[in-house]
Amino acid sequence: MAVDRERVERLTRELLEAIGEDPDRPGLRQTPARMAELYAEYFAGVHEDPAAPLAHTISVARGPAPETLPSGAVLMRGVRFRSVCEHHLLPFSGHAHLAYLPGEQVVGLGALVKVVEILAARPQVQERLGEQIADTIAEHLDARGVLVVLDATHGCVTMRGGRQPEASTLTIAARGAYADPAARAELITLIGAGPAPESWGDR
Repeated sequence: MAVDRERVERLTRELLEAIGEDPDRPGLRQTPARMAELYAEYFAGVHEDPAAPLAHTISVARGPAPETLPSGAVLMRGVRFRSVCEHHLLPFSGHAHLAYLPGEQVVGLGALVKVVEILAARPQVQERLGEQIADTIAEHLDARGVLVVLDATHGCVTMRGGRQPEASTLTIAARGAYADPAARAELITLIGAGPAPESWGDR
């Protein structure tokens, strides 16, 4: 089911009235429609299947370039994402770094980006988002190991409460071979984000 834009508009009018505003004044007249458009975009992934982009895989041995069998991880760094924290409905955004250790099947890199986009386009918390990305790749791709590192800033930290504009949050989700801290240390070094790999080992 898609986002109910008409209902979002009605509820936005109610919200404006609830905070003591007049939704019919010139500056706010278009706000309910804008919010409906915004929510339709931000929450488009609520009923999407994040595994769908991984359905089309490429056989390494029988594919167009069998001589290019990967001997190590496929690592994609710096995938920009944005989501909405389900606690305060404030945005959080940052970069996802994705790695998998291929088996016989590989996937187009754009499919990995799409997995992130679908799972981020719903009310989320960063910890769960990383775990869901890792699970989706591990369960639907012929991967011997999966590593997902998310580095993001949160509106609930930067704009309210402690108001720490420089603070960012780092989370790690690992599956298969990369559940071993020693096995993922090289990848974390290559990602080049945050503390030294040895300080991430037990996360």
